[in-house]
Amino acid sequence: MGRIADELSPVGLSVVVPAFNEAEVIQSVVEEAVARLRDITPNFEVIAVDDGSTDGTGRIVELLMGRDPHVRLVTQSSNRGYADALRTGFEASQFGLVAFTDADGQFDLADLRQMIPTALRVGLAVGYRADRQDPWLRKLYSRGYNLLARALCGTRARDCDCALKVFRRDVLHALWPRSRGYFVNTEMLTRARQLGLPLVEFPVTHRPRRGGVSKVSIREIPRVARMLISFWWRHVLFGAKPMPIPANVFAAKIAVPEPSAVARAA
Repeated sequence: MGRIADELSPVGLSVVVPAFNEAEVIQSVVEEAVARLRDITPNFEVIAVDDGSTDGTGRIVELLMGRDPHVRLVTQSSNRGYADALRTGFEASQFGLVAFTDADGQFDLADLRQMIPTALRVGLAVGYRADRQDPWLRKLYSRGYNLLARALCGTRARDCDCALKVFRRDVLHALWPRSRGYFVNTEMLTRARQLGLPLVEFPVTHRPRRGGVSKVSIREIPRVARMLISFWWRHVLFGAKPMPIPANVFAAKIAVPEPSAVARAA
């Protein structure tokens, strides 16, 4: 495992995997995640968040839990959306580094190895899909959205919605998202810029979806665009500061500095 394992071992790594109706792929995704993380550190957990699935996704993860203590399941009784599933997983996490990825198998968690030293040092590390394996129209929409997010919110990211990011726990607490749906990435990266945190991006592997159906559709575009404009108006245009950190998040798990202290430390 080497130097990274030595640095990470006392901190540990939690990986959150939001999942909604991913029974076709969830077993292979979780098993691969465990295998990749075991090569990085012995001190890790994979938290699958079943976001109200109706296809047996949660039952499959329950079986995997019985085989491997590194696997955990958190269940939401109804489908509350991507951002809420992420928050639920973040709150359930136990270790000092917290990463997230999607449940569709398009990302290879081996790429976390290159991101972890930066996350430990500056607080966050962000992936971008170097060779994105999505339909051309989806890539076109994504490019336009990223241009808008950089221009309006100052996210600085070339691939804002890339679902492979890793945060030091205190920084995640300072960036805690309130939004709904897929806007969560834009919100967190905007707060990182407002706090003066550096943004370091890494090229990551992107693969075709293993199976199942994507939960992102063209119908999401107008709604996310409205959220972008609203967030820019309320929290960026007039130089608004990041919202106060919610009470009791990660309570009794780690001493978390105030956002200003996080920014000074970075």
